Amino acid sequence: MKRDIVKINEELCDGCGLCIPNCHEGALQIIDDKAVLISDLMCDGLGACIGHCPQGALTIEQREAAPYDEIAVIKEMIPKGKNVIIAHLKHLKEHNEHEFFKQGITYLEENRDNLPFNLDDVKAEVHKSLSDPCSSGGCPGSAPKVFNTASVNDNQSGAEQKSALQHWPVQMHLINPNAEHFRNSDFLLAADCAAFSMGNFHSKILKGKTLGILCPKLDQNSDIYVEKLVSLIDNAKINTITAVIMEVPCCGGVLQFVKKALQSAKRKVPVKAVVVSVSGEIINEEWL
Repeated sequence: MKRDIVKINEELCDGCGLCIPNCHEGALQIIDDKAVLISDLMCDGLGACIGHCPQGALTIEQREAAPYDEIAVIKEMIPKGKNVIIAHLKHLKEHNEHEFFKQGITYLEENRDNLPFNLDDVKAEVHKSLSDPCSSGGCPGSAPKVFNTASVNDNQSGAEQKSALQHWPVQMHLINPNAEHFRNSDFLLAADCAAFSMGNFHSKILKGKTLGILCPKLDQNSDIYVEKLVSLIDNAKINTITAVIMEVPCCGGVLQFVKKALQSAKRKVPVKAVVVSVSGEIINEEWL
């Protein structure tokens, strides 16, 4: 399966080792003075290590890899002690990986009597740290977030209209298709300009959907978009795709990404195409 995995630029890596303690899953080691990804199975692809590399040698790529296994990870971590377990569970919670978090806690509960630490202390520390928004660290600009959106309707005035955005980030290069908020959702793939053109974009288009935005003309390395769409279809099992494009010719690339993804995906999902004029009116809307 394809999923997000840490990629190491060996030319930039100077072997400082600052990434190692920040990979709580134990997927990284320093070998021959270079950081090495020793296990696809352990790498969660969430990138906690990236912000701690002073050389910028770590990035995230999507490629064929063994599925992440939370039980295998938690088994490896137990001998490392309470603090490592706490850091790992916090990491999962902060990235909204609720299913993996539940798997880890369940395994710890089932093996409570054999743990070299008090599980109740671990759970209390995780809960305490997550209650303090300043304790989590990391990059606030790219850290995944899920919102509890208020009800949005078309009758609200512009000054009062609430956002219908459910999560962050939304740019296709930054989203993690394995994030829990995408699972079984209705996915909206929107051209960057659409939200600026439509005054009622949130209430008319975005409400109730997860989101990815892109510009087929200006974005670099856009081939990854097709791979992420395939992952959303096959792994996140999204229910539908709504593609919102502008009437300008270059926006047709959005639909091309969707069509290529459908050709490669194992599942089939309904796709709706919505075409918006430069003045913000919907000029065509149809299921493909």
